Order: sequence, then structure tokens, then C-alpha cells
Amino acid sequence: MHADLFPVIAATAQWLTRAYPASGGALAGALCEVQARQAVTVAARLRYPTPMDVALLGVAGPGGSARLDWITGADGTAAAEPDGDAWRTWVDEVVASWAACLLTDPELAALAVAALADGGPVAGTSSGTPVEFRRLLAPDEQDRRAATLLRHPDLAAPVAALHRVQLVDRLDPGRALVA
Repeated sequence: MHADLFPVIAATAQWLTRAYPASGGALAGALCEVQARQAVTVAARLRYPTPMDVALLGVAGPGGSARLDWITGADGTAAAEPDGDAWRTWVDEVVASWAACLLTDPELAALAVAALADGGPVAGTSSGTPVEFRRLLAPDEQDRRAATLLRHPDLAAPVAALHRVQLVDRLDPGRALVA
């Protein structure tokens, strides 16, 4: 994986876990964060599959969390501590949306991880294996309880709907257009 994606992955996973916090104690928080990070990693690798894509991301920037904050109703919280929220500038809206899709749709998550493992629609990312994404693909009961809000299809729908069509297109580029 491209090391330059780490800031985007970390910030976007943090945004998801703040928008959809874990239900429970410290262990639940850690399990929720792992699931968010796995989904964001898959989404980021699909979104930025080549070193050139990653380099362009470095030049243009990921866009930040402003629209996501507005959609989830968290837009007033960032003003309280402006310097403490600098990480929000590294949040990628498309990656967050794709990750929300993967967390709420097991079939789509399986397709996305398979695309990474096979080098499917995104050549050059064959290092991803389903084993490293176990909590995303096959969460146990404790994982599900920890990430109840994060994986809730109705709660995550506003974020997931933003760029779901592009994710589906990325995973199935040969799909015939329907008139």
C-alpha cells in the first residue's frame, strides 16, 4: 500500500468513529476503530489505486470533512477547537462514503476486497488479502455490538449515498449501461 495514503486513512477512519461512535467501553472503541480503518483502507486503495493517483491526492488534497460534518449534523463542533481539528482537512469524502457503503453492505464489502485481492478493476493492488480485512468481512457478535452505529444502514445512509454509484461503477466497470 502507498504510505502517502496513511494520513487520509487515519483521518477518515477517525471521522467515521467520531460520527458513529462505539457503544461500550475501551474495547468496543478499539473494535469499532479497527472496522472503520479496514473499510477506509479498502475504500482508499480502490479510490487511489496507482502511485500517480496518490501523488495527485498529495497535490490537490483530500477535501476535508466539512460536507460530511454538515450531513451528519456535526458541522458546529469543529469551531470549538480549530487547531485541534486540523486532522479534518485530511478526511476524504469519497473514501468515507465508500467505507460507509462497505460497512453497511456485506456483499459490496466482499466484492471490494476481492477486487483488491485479485487486482480486479484496480491493477497493482494485489497485496490485499481477505484475511487482513476479517473484521470488515466477517464481524463476530462483539464486533457488531461495538460498531452498531457505524454499521447501521439507516444511520450511515446519508454518507453512503453520496458516492455509492461511483463505488459500484469502480467494482464493475464492464457493466452494460441500461437506457
